[in-house]
Amino acid sequence: MNTVFDKYHQRFDAWYDRYKFAYLSELEAIKKVLPPGGRGLEIGVGTGRFAAPLGITLGVDPSMDMIKIAAQRGVNVRWGLGEALPFLGETFDYVVIVVTLCFVKEPLKVLKEARRVLKKEGKIIVGIIDKNSFLGRFYQKKRSIFYRDAHFFSVKELINLLKSTGFRRFSCYQTIFRFPEQMSSIEKPQRAFGKGGFVAISARTTPLS
Repeated sequence: MNTVFDKYHQRFDAWYDRYKFAYLSELEAIKKVLPPGGRGLEIGVGTGRFAAPLGITLGVDPSMDMIKIAAQRGVNVRWGLGEALPFLGETFDYVVIVVTLCFVKEPLKVLKEARRVLKKEGKIIVGIIDKNSFLGRFYQKKRSIFYRDAHFFSVKELINLLKSTGFRRFSCYQTIFRFPEQMSSIEKPQRAFGKGGFVAISARTTPLS
């Protein structure tokens, strides 16, 4: 299954070097809600830009070209779709999904799968480009190679999806308060949402009925 991420995987990965302060700011926001330990999984691991520095040792992604790079960065990667994770239920202490959700065909199914593989009181961390932010509006208008078919979410929309999937106890941190090319330092994450272009949302599982 060849995708835009296979064809342009090197271009995609190079973004993180070109806009390193935006990338490092995103990492800092995720760190605010990342558990200090436990077994983690990243859905949509891509080239391992988040899993590797965050210490997430296992990742899954449908792009063979991207997971080859992730493996070179020390991530244990498996080919697979977020809608059908190749893992048993209640396997992980936490699951991380960074930006990926706007690219998948069935985002609700991905969240249900994340819920399935999480242990009791497990934690989900979802990083998004907030649809209602200045950056979200810019990307939707620009329609780049990677974002032209993306379905962006607002924070409230995502929280509602997470609630419907069986998550509670939400926490949000935002960052990227200016365009990536204008950034000259790492931005300190701020609680809540509404100003930053990137938001890290975390939640805990609720008992299945």
